[in-house]
Amino acid sequence: MEFLPEDILKIGLAILIGGLIGLEREYRDKAAGFRTIIFICLGSTLITMVSIKLGGSDDPVRIAANIVVGVGFLGAGVILRGRERIMGLTTAATIWISAGLGMAIGGGEYILAGIVLLGVLIVLLIFPRITKGVDRLRDHRVYEIVMPLDEVAITEVDGLLLGSGMQVKLESQAKNGERLTRRYEVFGRPTRHHELIEKLLSNHSVISFNY
Repeated sequence: MEFLPEDILKIGLAILIGGLIGLEREYRDKAAGFRTIIFICLGSTLITMVSIKLGGSDDPVRIAANIVVGVGFLGAGVILRGRERIMGLTTAATIWISAGLGMAIGGGEYILAGIVLLGVLIVLLIFPRITKGVDRLRDHRVYEIVMPLDEVAITEVDGLLLGSGMQVKLESQAKNGERLTRRYEVFGRPTRHHELIEKLLSNHSVISFNY
């Protein structure tokens, strides 16, 4: 198997590209950090290079399929399901795209790898600011409201929430003597949350609440 000067270029590019993506992940203290992303990108580059050298470039689909399957198992390991949301999806996607970049480098598609790297860095570095702006417009809160165990009071409190102009979901409820405690998951603008809080404070059917 012949070793070419271009192979050194591919290895260097894999380390550089993997390192750039890995630095961002390391800075955000994610499960797959600096070294992990480098190894993923470098490993995909190496497998692609060796596969082409040993088997030629007649069957690139098989090369890609094997790498994608292996990286899929690795990405699944960083996905965690919490009580209210699934965590690690962005890290798993970063692992997947890093492997794809390694394959592009190993196949000699340097311009394509550079363009995709630029897109990945834009998404990782700039888009979170946009996401924070959207989150400020759509605040998520959980309200725990204590009310009398009375149909009229329950209907009145539900009417306040449903009429708030926000997305409301009843999460749980518990009876305690003549009182009922309900937990609502509410999505909406901060101004609407403020209006709802004012209405809850002045409503006689609400014994107490927190959020």
